[in-house]
Amino acid sequence: MNESVNGTTVSYEIQGEGKGRVALLHGWGCDMSMMQPVADALKKDHQVLLIDFPGHGKSGRPPEPWGVPEYAECLKELLNKLGFFPGSVVAHSFGCRVATWLAANDPKYFDKMIFTGAAGIRPKPTEESARRSAEYKKLKNYCSQVKKIPFLKGTAEHWEEKLRQKYGSRDYNALDEEMRKTFVKVINQDLSDLYPKFRQSTLLIWGDADTETPLWMGKEMEKLIPDAGLVILEGGSHFAYLEQIQRFNTIAQHFLKEANE
Repeated sequence: MNESVNGTTVSYEIQGEGKGRVALLHGWGCDMSMMQPVADALKKDHQVLLIDFPGHGKSGRPPEPWGVPEYAECLKELLNKLGFFPGSVVAHSFGCRVATWLAANDPKYFDKMIFTGAAGIRPKPTEESARRSAEYKKLKNYCSQVKKIPFLKGTAEHWEEKLRQKYGSRDYNALDEEMRKTFVKVINQDLSDLYPKFRQSTLLIWGDADTETPLWMGKEMEKLIPDAGLVILEGGSHFAYLEQIQRFNTIAQHFLKEANE
């Protein structure tokens, strides 16, 4: 199904007929299918909402470059249109950014939250990352100067693309120019100041081998969120919830069952 929200079209599905409500929010570069294994377990006792965030799956693109606040506002409007609140949320990676903004600024939408591989804290700079960043900026500036020479503009643009491929992340390089602007706005926003504002009980489920959002981020969130617990999935990567789906679903069902009692 589709709904027109904030200048774009959002694709969504509602599954299950239980009393509780759970919104499932996927990560960046993914779509609602990545949350279906969780939905299959939860829809026995809950109504489950799956969505494709704008710029992902079958949804339309953002009408302009969006950051986390715009994505959160889009989710809020969809929940309002569907009357799908209050309820719980299970989110992965980027989906946790969106849930964080909405939970901290308008707590009526979520009662309990499960975050897995949550993004939202800026990575600590390392000497190597600082060196690469300085190197990229220097070379990009050189390309910008060369582009001013008419007969070298095409060559400079080719160099710029080569630089992006070398220095940019996999997620960044997979996007076109417009969605790259959205991606940069999203990842450059640190949400650390929002976690202490949570009123919701929050369960953090983390793979200890996650290299995208390392375990130290989960431990930091546990400290910042007033009512939080951290479960570690040994050997799990950034997609630990899928790698250990049976264990993840058992933990999630137990946590959400308590919310409905």
